[in-house]
Amino acid sequence: MEEKSLLLNVHSNLEPPKPDGSTYLMRGNYHYYHYGCDGFQDMGWGCGYRTLQSICSWILQNGVTPKVAAADGADGRSVAEVPNIPTIQQTLVEIKDKPERFFGSREWIGTLEAIYVIDTLYDVSCRVLHVARSDSIAKHADTLRDYFERYGGLIMMGGDLDAAAKGIAGIHVSADQSDVYLLVVDPHYAGKIRTKEELYTKQYVKWQKVDDFVDSSFYNLCLPMVKSRELAA
Repeated sequence: MEEKSLLLNVHSNLEPPKPDGSTYLMRGNYHYYHYGCDGFQDMGWGCGYRTLQSICSWILQNGVTPKVAAADGADGRSVAEVPNIPTIQQTLVEIKDKPERFFGSREWIGTLEAIYVIDTLYDVSCRVLHVARSDSIAKHADTLRDYFERYGGLIMMGGDLDAAAKGIAGIHVSADQSDVYLLVVDPHYAGKIRTKEELYTKQYVKWQKVDDFVDSSFYNLCLPMVKSRELAA
């Protein structure tokens, strides 16, 4: 599948959630991967893979060279391309994170598996930001703001009770710092997408107040530690 068939930077036309305050966004380019976007049917279990693919797209378009030692993926797919779901599964089996039976399964992956794949394919380390059940995402607003200012990457977010993986492309903090929003890039869309605005209308790309996340769930966030070209220049 050629990436040009996918939408680029799907968050870019979305206005901030409030007129006041400060907005910090990711930098650089990525393509939006979602359920079934390459003809592979993963509805109901593939959200972690799709969010990881969007991050891999950002890493590759950011000029990161894949590891020379990395073998071609499943179906002969080049490591210079965004890995498909079989290649992601194959990678996790090869590094012995998963048993052989994982390849070809419909088992989901989370933030930690994404970190292993990113490190294995691109030699890019990731920071794990853990938000405990008793904690508030808003308490980590400074960390997320600093990440977007210093690195500008696309973040992966997932939890336990809220097991739906999602991308985070920005953060908005109100002027009085009472309200914090995350810019969610949700991979659960199925079907063909014509415009970014369609994703906004259907709430697959949206600003979500942190108070509206599942407060009884913990969350792990994967922050790729490679600077956007725009910030490194």
